[in-house]
Amino acid sequence: MNPEIKIFNSISEMAEELVNEFHKYVKELSEKKNQVNIVLSGGSSPATFFRRLGSFNTIDSKKINWRLIHLFWGDERCVAPTHQDSNYGMASRFLIRSIDIPEQNIHRIKGEGIPADEASLYSDYLKSNVPLRNSFPAFDWIFLGIGNDGHIASIFPDQLTLLFSDKFCEIATHPQTKQMRITLTGKVLINARRITFIISGENKKQIVKEIMNKEPVAKKYPANYIKPVGGRLEWYLDRQAAQLI
Repeated sequence: MNPEIKIFNSISEMAEELVNEFHKYVKELSEKKNQVNIVLSGGSSPATFFRRLGSFNTIDSKKINWRLIHLFWGDERCVAPTHQDSNYGMASRFLIRSIDIPEQNIHRIKGEGIPADEASLYSDYLKSNVPLRNSFPAFDWIFLGIGNDGHIASIFPDQLTLLFSDKFCEIATHPQTKQMRITLTGKVLINARRITFIISGENKKQIVKEIMNKEPVAKKYPANYIKPVGGRLEWYLDRQAAQLI
């Protein structure tokens, strides 16, 4: 599957378009179902989007009905939610504190827990609270960033087996820092109805080029394997990240 590629002059312009698309898509889904399940990502590029999304409910005609939306996470560092490395903490600072979303709609991975226990608990929670398709959770929308090494969620190049795991969640280890993390597996990610990469910065241009051009080196990047099963795939890029394609 070839992704839909959308290129913007700046990350601010990209975030603005993402917010408009978020409003449109959630409204469309809310006419068909009473719960919209969305997976958030960590990273600096999604943070800009979250900040803009958090300030979107200023015009009554364009308000997002957050009571229908349930938030999940693609991965979490094994730290407390108040820690600067916490993906939930980042989303809380830039988005959650600014919106009127019921507390029971926020389903964070508890990074402060025992990793193996939390990976199992989160898997069980997904099985009970997210519709299954092909025996895996079928999220309505998953947002992903991409690391400088091509990792997505917390699936790193030296841990490609997590892309093909039959579990919903697994424990991962950062190759350099050895920090433990809990991540959704590849089979959960590709089972979503819609997947959107949010990518910005000149340091991503080489990886973007190699994946888009299907170069042999791209086979070592987890991001290269994210191709939805019957869903929609988009890459939102700023000019710096897209300059080689």
